[in-house]
Amino acid sequence: MRFTHKILINIVVIVVILIVFYAYQINERQTAASLTGNSVSEKQIIINELPNKLHANKQIESSVQWVSHKTTHSIRKQDEYNVWCIFTKVANNSPMKRKFERFAVSLISQSTVVIKLHLIVDDSSKTLAHEVLRSVKKLTNKTFEEFYYNVNNLAEKLQDIISSMQPHFSSQPGSYYSDALFFLSLGLHRIAKGQTRAIMFDADTRILTDIALLFQEFEKFGSSTLFGLAPELSPVYRHILYTYRSKYKNTTFGDPVDKGGFPGVNSGVIMFQFDNIRKSEQYSDLLRPESVRNLSSKYDFKGHLGDQDFYTLIGMEHPLMIHLLGCEWNRQLCTWWKNHGYQDIFDDFFRCEKQIKIFHGNCNTAIPN
Repeated sequence: MRFTHKILINIVVIVVILIVFYAYQINERQTAASLTGNSVSEKQIIINELPNKLHANKQIESSVQWVSHKTTHSIRKQDEYNVWCIFTKVANNSPMKRKFERFAVSLISQSTVVIKLHLIVDDSSKTLAHEVLRSVKKLTNKTFEEFYYNVNNLAEKLQDIISSMQPHFSSQPGSYYSDALFFLSLGLHRIAKGQTRAIMFDADTRILTDIALLFQEFEKFGSSTLFGLAPELSPVYRHILYTYRSKYKNTTFGDPVDKGGFPGVNSGVIMFQFDNIRKSEQYSDLLRPESVRNLSSKYDFKGHLGDQDFYTLIGMEHPLMIHLLGCEWNRQLCTWWKNHGYQDIFDDFFRCEKQIKIFHGNCNTAIPN
């Protein structure tokens, strides 16, 4: 009996041990399965969240870029950074080709925005321009877009404006500024379809800063502002307005900015608020031949500098149409008038004590490196 009882106890102990061992094995498998499942799940979560995190990082990066711009201005999403330049009658070894290359490199290399570069060209100059821009892309490693417009086609489309201007703002026929291309900017709103605003530069300019900063100036435009130009830094309009100034001794037209005057404007850099220009009936009226004739007659004005003369007259007659930029945005370097009768007052016009943002090597003046 005792022997039988001992056997039963041993059997029970063995069964309990087996049950405990089986339970332990089941628990280990479940734990392993659970851990493996969690590992897969966590990896899947990481994979799923990675695009979101990358997207979030891009949003953060974009936000930082946006804030850096928004600290000084707000650019609407639909606005593009349209830049225009005239590049015609250029030979392969021409100094103008080198000037254009310097302009393009200075524009693109410092830009934090994607530039849409619109070039007014003739057939031969288009080939050279495209060649220059290919090298600029390699040199700067920046993205930009380029568009070409044939100067003869544009001249035909804007012939009404050109014919209104040429009798009053050209020098001798066949000379540099009598050419039709020097009046094209006045009708650019017809050509730049779909654009709300743009900036045009002479090819003999060199930009020293991010062009997005100049686009900020559009935020200062009023509802009736059409253009933005910097003051003329020579006494050329004091000279042109000699007869008018003789009649009206108290006028400030032709006086330097520092003296509280209006010295005229320089068209080496022009800002266009196209939407305002297109809806301005007053500007459309100003472009008519009789309006140009009357305005020129009123101020005894016979110019020779193309579109710049007309912008100057607009600034005299309708100052709200023009936003006057600081001289730092078009620091002209030409000193021709200093040695042609205006040495005593030249520096009053030429002075620009602000930090220069754009150099303009007008009248073939060398631009500082």
